Amino acid sequence: MASNSNSTSSNVGTIRKFIDVQKALKGASYPADKASLLDTAKGNGADDEVLDALERLPEQEYGSPAEVSKGVGNE
Repeated sequence: MASNSNSTSSNVGTIRKFIDVQKALKGASYPADKASLLDTAKGNGADDEVLDALERLPEQEYGSPAEVSKGVGNE
């Protein structure tokens, strides 16, 4: 059972990270490159965890919030 609770808490953490990233990117214009996503997140007061997740994204253009979430999930 312990492995299930660890898996569940890990999933909750991942979902929370996706939500926090999307909140930090509120108002972002797409398509957007990594630098403009970081600027938007900083302007929205994103925490270090969100900024770290965005820093680890590949350098590319993101066409939608879903593409950003996919990139964050692939770290």
